[in-house]
Amino acid sequence: MCPGIDVLPVAGSRGLSVKRFFIITGILLLLILVCGGIVGFNILRDNGIKQFFATMKPPAATVSTVIVKPSSWTPGIEAIGTVNAVRGVDLTVETTGIVKEILFHANQKVTDNAVLLQLDDAVERADLEAQKAQAASDQAALTRALELQRRGVGTDATLDAARAAATASASQVNKLQAVLEQKQLTAPFSGTAGIPKIDVGQYLAPGNSVVTLQDLDTMRVDFTIPEQQLSSLKIGQTIRLGASGTDLPFAGSIRGIDPKIDPASRLVSIRGEVANPEGKLTPGQFVQIRVELPEESNVISIPQTAVTSSLYGDYVFVVVPAKPDDAGAEKPAGDAAKPQADASKPASDTAKPAADNAQKPADVGQQPALVLSQVFVKLGRRNNGMVEIVEGLKAGDEVVTAGQNRLFNGMSVAVDNTIDPSKSANRQVQQ
Repeated sequence: MCPGIDVLPVAGSRGLSVKRFFIITGILLLLILVCGGIVGFNILRDNGIKQFFATMKPPAATVSTVIVKPSSWTPGIEAIGTVNAVRGVDLTVETTGIVKEILFHANQKVTDNAVLLQLDDAVERADLEAQKAQAASDQAALTRALELQRRGVGTDATLDAARAAATASASQVNKLQAVLEQKQLTAPFSGTAGIPKIDVGQYLAPGNSVVTLQDLDTMRVDFTIPEQQLSSLKIGQTIRLGASGTDLPFAGSIRGIDPKIDPASRLVSIRGEVANPEGKLTPGQFVQIRVELPEESNVISIPQTAVTSSLYGDYVFVVVPAKPDDAGAEKPAGDAAKPQADASKPASDTAKPAADNAQKPADVGQQPALVLSQVFVKLGRRNNGMVEIVEGLKAGDEVVTAGQNRLFNGMSVAVDNTIDPSKSANRQVQQ
């Protein structure tokens, strides 16, 4: 073959290889640029999102607050007790018999010695009539014996026998009269009768319960307290009681303190009395009791709703003015970058708004920003929805009373005390 013919194909193949190399290199560079651009965009986007959320301040939360100030405090001893009537019994019959008549109805107010139940007494009444006749005959015999003795024709033995017979007959009359009265059930005192537990025609035996009778005008309440608090109690001390610890409408006094401490429970039994003219207290009712102790003054206390409990202790949120650097940080960056004056406008037009702003009084929007400060406190006694603060707060502090679960330390807040969280929404609308 000719040498020239061999050289040409080699030169052509080398040219094609060089072109292919540049094409592949270009494609690779293009892919690298595209991938690098995508990666760089994602990195910049993530950094921008992080920076945005790192510098973004949440909007101010609206809270209700109360100003801490010393006040009078009435300490007390909390307890749980049971209400009973001062006079209350379950009435029963003393003898056997068939119910003849029921002379009361449920919740009827009965007077002392009123007849409530009548048993069948026909036999006893007949025996009483026969005995009265015998007593009358014996009394007539005694009268004749006395007359004969006066005339001197009667003996002492006859007179003594007649006197003994008359006395025995009179005693027998009294006995049958008592048996006849046992056929009636009477009220031992004035009160309110309960639901009848018997029916007409029913056979009753001694001990069968007929009805409960309760005097609801005055109630007694029995409760216990720990022995450590016994020294704080005395006869005549005021007690308050009600269905819940926050609602104690009834007032009474201590009437008895058990002189012995229960060695098993280390509790002391206390009994109090309370007037119940409207009958709102019911025997057997469960009640919350508070024994009021002497009043104290200059005690720091706040609503219990202001206190939040955690594993680290009890704390409250105190509203304080924001620091200048914090207030400045909340100002939007666009306001800081805004030029002070527009060079294209006359100087007089630029200065006019500034002069107007200087003449305006400071409004609500110009007041210093408020932030929260988390303060741990030491709690003391509790009373009527309030809790004593032993340590952590001082007079004049502004404490948040509602919405603590969504708050955190350093958060911006706005105070709105037009709504009282301790009252229901319906009551606030009516007011």
